[in-house]
Amino acid sequence: INAEYGEDKALLEQTFKKDDNILIIPMSTFTKEGVSEVQNTACDALLAHRIEQKMSGNKVDNIVNRLHVAQPKDGTRAPHIPEAVLAKRAGVKPAEVRKLEREMELEMGDDYILDLKKHYDLPNPDDRYDDIPEIWEGHNIADFVDPDIVAKLEELEKEEAMLEEAGVYESEEEELTEEQREVRIKAGLIRKEKAVIRHQHRLNKHRNRTPVSERVIMKKQGIKRARSISRVTGDTPMDVDAKFTTKKAKPGRDVSGLRDAKQVKVVKKMKKRSQIKMNQFGRAGEADRHIAAKLPKHLFSGKRGAGKTDRR
Repeated sequence: INAEYGEDKALLEQTFKKDDNILIIPMSTFTKEGVSEVQNTACDALLAHRIEQKMSGNKVDNIVNRLHVAQPKDGTRAPHIPEAVLAKRAGVKPAEVRKLEREMELEMGDDYILDLKKHYDLPNPDDRYDDIPEIWEGHNIADFVDPDIVAKLEELEKEEAMLEEAGVYESEEEELTEEQREVRIKAGLIRKEKAVIRHQHRLNKHRNRTPVSERVIMKKQGIKRARSISRVTGDTPMDVDAKFTTKKAKPGRDVSGLRDAKQVKVVKKMKKRSQIKMNQFGRAGEADRHIAAKLPKHLFSGKRGAGKTDRR
């Protein structure tokens, strides 16, 4: 309300003061001061008005009967304050917190040494730095360590030397009887015979291989076949000095059973003529009975649209 309307403003204020339900909240649309407060107040008032209307209806009784608000028996619900907070307020110092190894390292610098045994939880703190036993296959190695082992070894060596000087280990050779000599001679002959049999077996071992073909042997020895030489030089096979005689080559299956070259020519012509029909229909072979579709449905059905000129 501008200053020009001072009288009207006073009348409005008197009218609003008479009604207790009317709230007067100052605000400015220019500086945006008090706008959010007006919005919150209006929303709260609207929400309270809606709740009041719902509570005044008939449906509220059915809903209220289902609700139960639990309350304490004493009627007082004092706030719970932890003991640590109370002790802090009273000025009691808390327990000392153990320093971390990282913090100690930063404080000590190069003098810091990592000691993990100082925090071992043992009944006797003096046992923290005792040597830890080494276990191997379920046995403690310390049980088998003898600190006087060197002195005991020297005593054993002296005792052995004394026994050798006394001749305890010297034994006389026993004389063999005639039966024992014969047995030894026969045993030597048997060993010799076994060695000969073993050597003979090794020599015959390579003979049990599969036979090598004549062509492979001639190739290894550098000898050409008589027929190939005769083609180049025109000589007869008898003129070639070879270890093996070549066999006459068998006729092929396409010319077997035919008298001469004229009959072979006629047969080949008949074969070519019988192949024309199969090639014409694109058969894979004589047993191919597949009938291909002349007009495939997916290529020739429907109308062609824009961009579909590749299908007709």
